[in-house]
Amino acid sequence: MLYDTSNPLDKANFLLRAKKLAESGSIVELAEKKPRRTLSQNNYCHLAIAYFASQYGCTLVWAKQQYFKKLVNPDIFIREKEDKFLGKVKYLRSSADLDISEMSLAIDRWRNWCSTEFSLYIPSSDDYYSVRLMEVEIERNKEFI
Repeated sequence: MLYDTSNPLDKANFLLRAKKLAESGSIVELAEKKPRRTLSQNNYCHLAIAYFASQYGCTLVWAKQQYFKKLVNPDIFIREKEDKFLGKVKYLRSSADLDISEMSLAIDRWRNWCSTEFSLYIPSSDDYYSVRLMEVEIERNKEFI
């Protein structure tokens, strides 16, 4: 069950439930739920990456993994884990695991990088007309990306 501990009633109910479970001797799990990125953020992010890919001439997968994740946002996406046989192994984090603020930061960095390094303007998500033009351009080049 989820509780919003910023709400006094939910907080009280959570504490009662936690006390009851603690006294029961059962095995329980406690996890914090962080706000995930929004669907609109996710759609806009993929649109911005696809637009870059259509202008640069690479696939969407390549642009997302190599440029968006590894080059522009390595601190957000590159992680290390210990493997029993290989030792320390680097892997790419999924964008589905990002929260709202991490996704916003990644998108802002992407827009800035596209502008400064590639001279490509990526409009903000609230510029409906320009975003629509990006969608049209992506659709034109869909078979290539």
